[in-house]
Amino acid sequence: MTMPRWVRSEWTQIALMVLLLLAGRSTLADHYHVPSGSMEYALMPGDRVFVDKTAYGIRLPFTRIDVFDTGRAQPGDIAVFDSPVDGTLLIKRIVAVGGDLVELRDGHLQVNGHRPAAEKRLNLTSGGGPDISGLRVPENMVLAIGDHRGRSHDSRYFGLVPERELYGRAVAIYYSSDEGFGWERL
Repeated sequence: MTMPRWVRSEWTQIALMVLLLLAGRSTLADHYHVPSGSMEYALMPGDRVFVDKTAYGIRLPFTRIDVFDTGRAQPGDIAVFDSPVDGTLLIKRIVAVGGDLVELRDGHLQVNGHRPAAEKRLNLTSGGGPDISGLRVPENMVLAIGDHRGRSHDSRYFGLVPERELYGRAVAIYYSSDEGFGWERL
């Protein structure tokens, strides 16, 4: 079987390869550069993380159109999404999902009356930020908060995030600003 003439061109093959790579990055996996300390101590400024873009659903390449769901956000996930305020790409911890009852006092979280395991790595050197009292998270929404509670612009400021707006889940740090290349699962 012979390929059409347009596919045999070297430039066409390069263009197709680039298109396939970009489609994979748009739909399957991507990376994220941590710009600030809002997720200290789990993520430090300058870290680079691998993001699984199939964690919550498969989208058509280069669109926000969901083809099908592959999972739901879970408390403890570190997710990437656009800020509802200005569209800036953010990375925050999902601390509560639809149906959860949330209390946050002096930076310490309780969800459904229990303290999450991720609370052990908090940075409270700048205080705890705004408190939350008696918030019941609506279905299909998530509460996303940074681990550096006093220095994180998060759901306490811009509100709850629709689950469908989550691009993906951070899986591992592949480049640490302190230690260089490696693979540290989150």
